[in-house]
Amino acid sequence: MTAPRAAQATSPDQRVEDLLREVLGGAREQAGAFGSDYQRLWSEIERSVCGGKRFRSSIVLGTHRALGGTALEDAVPVAAAFELLHTAFLIHDDLIDRDTVRRGEPNLAATMRASALATGADDERAQRWSEAAAVLAGDLALSRAHRLVAGVGLCERRRTALLDLMDETLLVSAGGELDDTAFGLGIGAPGLREALLVCESKTAMYSFRAPLRAGAIIAGAGADVLRELDRIGRMLGRAFQLVDDLLGVFAPEELIGKSNVSDLREGKLTALVLHARTLPEWSEIEPDFGRADLDAATADRLRVALARSAAPGMVADHVRADLESVRASLGVLPRTLAPVVGAVVDQVDGSLETVLAHVEEARCRR
Repeated sequence: MTAPRAAQATSPDQRVEDLLREVLGGAREQAGAFGSDYQRLWSEIERSVCGGKRFRSSIVLGTHRALGGTALEDAVPVAAAFELLHTAFLIHDDLIDRDTVRRGEPNLAATMRASALATGADDERAQRWSEAAAVLAGDLALSRAHRLVAGVGLCERRRTALLDLMDETLLVSAGGELDDTAFGLGIGAPGLREALLVCESKTAMYSFRAPLRAGAIIAGAGADVLRELDRIGRMLGRAFQLVDDLLGVFAPEELIGKSNVSDLREGKLTALVLHARTLPEWSEIEPDFGRADLDAATADRLRVALARSAAPGMVADHVRADLESVRASLGVLPRTLAPVVGAVVDQVDGSLETVLAHVEEARCRR
């Protein structure tokens, strides 16, 4: 049976959007039977999902297409699943970091807290309720992501490979987040190697390695391609997280859509900070780094001191080395896949140059 012309004309990216709205809208309607608060929670999950850039879903779809895949009906729900996975991690990450803003707006926890305050709850009860809501929202998004993958119509071997990939993604990403939190709280003393491993675990797996592998699995790629994509995904993810760490300190909040103070306030031991600790400027930074009451003015002073140090350039060197390694690997990929991966490399490289411009602006301030 031939699909209607309008459906045939719908792009894969738009089909991901439509599926996400259908899945989340349906859940929101079902939630109404349990009361307005639960329905509001699903509305907030929907708002959180629908505000993203669709970076990970594009990798799934682009990889599948570049490898000659013909299972678009299965690639679309898997791509949507990665967007739900991403949203779940962001909701939980904001909760862990005590952030209240995401993409320039109050995040899910902040919105739920405001709704509790509006009903007359005091600050403490509203905060506890919003934290519970954030935990539950992230869990619900994770569950829906798994359900989408489990429902694809691929052969049993490929569907099992995708489900195994989802399990591995959660296992590795949660481990990276746990280490990241521990290091920020002073539980353990990471070196640069450990910080880079956190980048690989926390971000590389679910943002690069897993979406690349998922698209390849759906397309029926061989073991050699999967192995090479795993290696490339690790390097891309590490470079991406290192850039994101720089953005989280040096970029203006209107650019990144979240606080540029929280990493300094939480005392996150990123590669930037680990390098800075070996440099003379650290004596200016250390007394206020990780202060729970860190204010914007003091954070800006720390930002200027970091910018004057060699630390941002040292992190940039790590990023460039990883990106050059990926570029050198493009020749061993299938010819049609190399441009897809190359475009991701260019995007990360562009973000690096953007944040280095902000570092230079901070360096010039006194």
